[in-house]
Amino acid sequence: MVRATSSRLAKWGTQALWDVLSPHLPGLSIEVVERMGSTNGELVERLRVVASSGRSREVRADDLNPCLLVAEHQTQGRGRLGRAWESSAGASLTFSLSLPLQRADWSGLSLAVGLCVAEALDPEGQHLGLKWPNDLWLRDGSHRKLGGILIEALTVGQVRVAVIGIGLNIQPLGPSVAALSEVHPGATAPWALAKLMPRLVQGLQAFDHTGFGGFVEAYAKRDILRGRTLTTTDPGCLLGLAEGVDVDGALLLRGDAGPHRIVSGEVSVRPVQVAY
Repeated sequence: MVRATSSRLAKWGTQALWDVLSPHLPGLSIEVVERMGSTNGELVERLRVVASSGRSREVRADDLNPCLLVAEHQTQGRGRLGRAWESSAGASLTFSLSLPLQRADWSGLSLAVGLCVAEALDPEGQHLGLKWPNDLWLRDGSHRKLGGILIEALTVGQVRVAVIGIGLNIQPLGPSVAALSEVHPGATAPWALAKLMPRLVQGLQAFDHTGFGGFVEAYAKRDILRGRTLTTTDPGCLLGLAEGVDVDGALLLRGDAGPHRIVSGEVSVRPVQVAY
């Protein structure tokens, strides 16, 4: 099912996108709105309503059908650790996908999602790198962020549903952030969505079967932190050398006290600035 005005339908090519994705995501709906506070917030709230109503009736399969929600302008976007995500109509791509996942262990899911986005937009791996745990950066040494991922989980009845929010800068929003147009001149938000969604859906289904273990090798090739000295907010290792990630998506550091694992959570990591 596709929900958009006729002009927006033509602009975003949502019917064509639905035709590509729906065989892999039965029951999929695609919605494109002009303006919204947060696409993640909207889908989370819908699921909470379903969960609440499920107390008085059985949750139906249709209640949990996958939904792709795109906002041309997201006014209250959220990033990791509660940070605001700035976006601008036409200069950004902001969307969320909700879908049930059967796998019990979601460790490394944000890393797998980031990898899928990077592979779709930069198949050769020349331009887009991944900063643990959920950021896309340009691989030009400038330490500029191009996109971010926010994943939220809700249990509805007996089913665990992922709400996967993705924000990408398509056009420059300032000197300190990267834009996809630096890699693909003339890129638009609809073009980027159509480019990345098939790979994302494929990757999510693979993750549901293999977990992050099936992504570790490919992630390592785009890991921009590996081999760098990092500062962290983890009191167990405030400074250490990044040695990659393990099969559950934990960041591996070597500090003064020896090896240390950091799992995604309320921890921030940042490369120590060096002169190039």
